[in-house]
Amino acid sequence: MSTGFSNDYSDAAEALRDFYIRSHRTLDKLLAGEGASLARNKMLGHIERNSPVRAADLATAFGFAPRTITEAIDALERDGLVLRTGDTSDRRVKHIALTAAGKEVLRASDPVKKTFIDGLFAALSNDEIATLTSVLGKLNGRLAELEERYSSAAAETGVTVGTDTDEPGGKRARKKG
Repeated sequence: MSTGFSNDYSDAAEALRDFYIRSHRTLDKLLAGEGASLARNKMLGHIERNSPVRAADLATAFGFAPRTITEAIDALERDGLVLRTGDTSDRRVKHIALTAAGKEVLRASDPVKKTFIDGLFAALSNDEIATLTSVLGKLNGRLAELEERYSSAAAETGVTVGTDTDEPGGKRARKKG
């Protein structure tokens, strides 16, 4: 749909959105076959890299509401992928770490992710990959600027802006108070 502006980015924005959704959906299906969805893989990977973590750390890292994180941790624990242990200095704090099964799910997903990425980028030449990397780098730089601007504006108006969500329950924007 054309907006009539001289710089109409709608085709590029739609193509980027479609690519994100299709690649995310495809990888999610592939990873689910290895024992964990893409969202679970992301959470397990974060826990592995930063272990032990608290639920509050995960909520901050993923931009989810605390209740959403608690439900996700409950499910991971129920499936034997993570273990919660109490903090020796603060009984209210629970640390979350991967179990051997959680580590195995991550290890099993690595070749699936590599095969998917290799197959996807096989469609591009080395020059196209370099161009794509450059263009996405510029867009990510601009996105960082916009995030900073929007965060500053939101802080002034009392609105908190969430980050990208992969699970239901993540809020895009909510009024403080």
